Amino acid sequence: DVQLVESGGGSVQPGGSLRPSCTATGFTFEDVHAAWYRQAPGRRCELVSAFYRDGDTYYSRSVKGRFTISRDNDKRRVYLQMNNLKSEDTALYYCASIIGASAYWGQGTQVTVS
Repeated sequence: DVQLVESGGGSVQPGGSLRPSCTATGFTFEDVHAAWYRQAPGRRCELVSAFYRDGDTYYSRSVKGRFTISRDNDKRRVYLQMNNLKSEDTALYYCASIIGASAYWGQGTQVTVS
């Protein structure tokens, strides 16, 4: 079965860092895109960062320069290094990937900055 599982969220003070990870089972990230989304209460789901098949990356304006997306050599984990966290980064963070015609999402990991 294809599955994405996030971990590594938590609570930090402003200015702190976290490094959530997304572990894939049933496939690897070698030939698919991987992305991190987030959703805060009362707000729309937002694309935060993406790692594309060709190695290119994307960052939203709000996190550029503070967050870094990366992938393990075994292509089974994707990380989101989050530095200089701000209160507005508080949200449930989801990992997602598209395989063929199907989109897969993890269950999310909570990040709280206060």
